[in-house]
Amino acid sequence: MRIFSYFLVLLLSFSFTIIAQNKFIGAKPCGMCHKKPEQGEQLKIWQESDHANAYKTLQTPEADKIAADLGHKTKAAETDACLKCHATAYNVDASLLKKKFKIEDGVQCETCHGAGSKYKSKKVMKDHAKSVAAGMTEYKDQAAIEAQCKTCHNEESPTYKEFKFEEKWEKIKHPVPAKG
Repeated sequence: MRIFSYFLVLLLSFSFTIIAQNKFIGAKPCGMCHKKPEQGEQLKIWQESDHANAYKTLQTPEADKIAADLGHKTKAAETDACLKCHATAYNVDASLLKKKFKIEDGVQCETCHGAGSKYKSKKVMKDHAKSVAAGMTEYKDQAAIEAQCKTCHNEESPTYKEFKFEEKWEKIKHPVPAKG
């Protein structure tokens, strides 16, 4: 009986941990609000970026050849070493993925901003401090943003080219316009 009780406590604590964790919602739910001009058309900026197509690049014969040349036995789109920079939440428990989340959407909002289920509501997002308290990653300065970018844009990549942060940031930055 003692073992059963211990197992039950362990199972319940794990279940509550999963329930309490922020879940990945995907780019489309974020885009519902972040497509508007008053939000800086952030969805459009992402959709037109290489980030939105990052997973698709793993589905090419060229990517599979790179993966094979590196000694991987799986296709690039199934290889953790590739997915870590080409897909959001590729390695999380399925219970942390909401229904609308799609790995095929590549490097999504939540790669940088954190899983969004607890801060996605308009009520929370209206208050930046509440958003951060609910799990949204906040970047205090450009150096922090650059450090995040360099977790993927670095020499570990087999196709790495010099990463010019300022130049690349100009293409992907997506601030909320100041209210007049």
